[in-house]
Amino acid sequence: MTTTLWHERAGALKIDGRAFIGGQRVWAKSEQRFDDLSPLDGRNLGPVARCDSVDVDLAVAAARAAFEDRRWAGKSPAQRKRVLIKFADLVQKYGPELALLETLDMGKPIKYSASVDVGATANCLRWYGEAVDKIYDEIAPTAANSLALITREPVGVVAAIVPWNYPMIMAAWKIAPALAAGNSVILKPSEKSPLTALRLAEIGLEAGLPPGVFNVLPGYGHEAGAALALHMDVDCIGFTGSTRTGKLILQMAGQSNLKRAWTELGGKSANIVCADCPDLDAAVAAAIGSIYFNQGESCNAPSRLFVEASIKDAFLEKALAMMPSFQPGDPLDEATVMGAIVDATQLKTVMAYIDAGKNEGAQLLSGGQRVRADSGGYFVQPTLFDGVDSGMTIAREEIFGPVLSVLSFTDIGEAVKQANATPFGLQAAVWTANISKAIQTARALRAGTVHVNQYDGDDITVPFGGYKQSGNGRDKSLHAFDKYTELKTTWIQIG
Repeated sequence: MTTTLWHERAGALKIDGRAFIGGQRVWAKSEQRFDDLSPLDGRNLGPVARCDSVDVDLAVAAARAAFEDRRWAGKSPAQRKRVLIKFADLVQKYGPELALLETLDMGKPIKYSASVDVGATANCLRWYGEAVDKIYDEIAPTAANSLALITREPVGVVAAIVPWNYPMIMAAWKIAPALAAGNSVILKPSEKSPLTALRLAEIGLEAGLPPGVFNVLPGYGHEAGAALALHMDVDCIGFTGSTRTGKLILQMAGQSNLKRAWTELGGKSANIVCADCPDLDAAVAAAIGSIYFNQGESCNAPSRLFVEASIKDAFLEKALAMMPSFQPGDPLDEATVMGAIVDATQLKTVMAYIDAGKNEGAQLLSGGQRVRADSGGYFVQPTLFDGVDSGMTIAREEIFGPVLSVLSFTDIGEAVKQANATPFGLQAAVWTANISKAIQTARALRAGTVHVNQYDGDDITVPFGGYKQSGNGRDKSLHAFDKYTELKTTWIQIG
């Protein structure tokens, strides 16, 4: 599709910002709304319902009623499978619309919204639909005069709070296993990117989800999000976002009904490139492509690059040669590979970190400037700092923007020690041709995923999550069912 056509579609788009409760589109009971501003050019996409605790009560009541009368939980796994597969098919059918909403809402290039986000969302829904009728319960090896059954049951009402950087994909990672297991779900999208979540609710209803089973509440975290975390009738909460907010979610879960609380939080991932890297060009392409993908707004972005001193100059020469290809452009142009920062607040945050890097003595080799300001949008050049040490702010804190910090090392043990010297533990990588070094380094790195001779390898079949303050529990894979089900033992005495 041409850039002109995407812009024409954007101009003709009708935005419905109402919440979705009990199968109906509704405004917040307070009638309060907030403007959804596009990071592309600052345009107001339309008013969105500003839900609060009153709306949360209504959504929880709808979800609880749906769960208790078993309109969804009582369906067989095969029946739930058919609905989720249809849900996935419809996501693909409405793919261009969803991609456009995603790009307008949070600024990512349309080529990725269309080719990555839509496909990954549909694949996630389909995979969990296919999986749910292939999971078997257990019989414990007890004595002959008893029979002990171990079965999984849906936990009940699940609240899912998701971030703005991958709105559809993060929503799918939560709702697909939760729905497949038979739960009722309330999704709270970020106020910065609510539009695809609201559209997904309508598509789910069209696919055959009964009313009340999937509800969507747009609003602010301190209002709708906090009300969900504190609600006495929410059985489980799944959250993806900042570590600071994740800690609050856990506190609120404890203050209320001790609901199960699962968090996928921040990261400051280390990418270690050794002198015996088997393919330096591939290592450079992965390092640059991964940090600048999605404008650096990825929790698993490899923002700390450790390069062995003997190859650092060659590495940086190749890296700097790639930088022009990642310059920000019009997100509705399919040639653009880096789009807009999500909003003015995040733009200010990113620029403050760039200033901190310069002020603390890091060497700015490329980028570091806001660009395309005349568009009204929020764009930052891909930025690369050399001469960084682990004590600098840009090496310690999650930036969530297109900023890469380069550190050098001479001893792999020291590189691993520095890589682990962070409160985060989401992902890491090592590049080496020595298989023993690769395995030993992977074992030593304290991260939920360690990549070897690649970065961003990904599949729905593998779990995603972190160590330490990067969260608990796992999204994706069959392990996600552990978050949204209870294990029940039924002990039967025989004779």
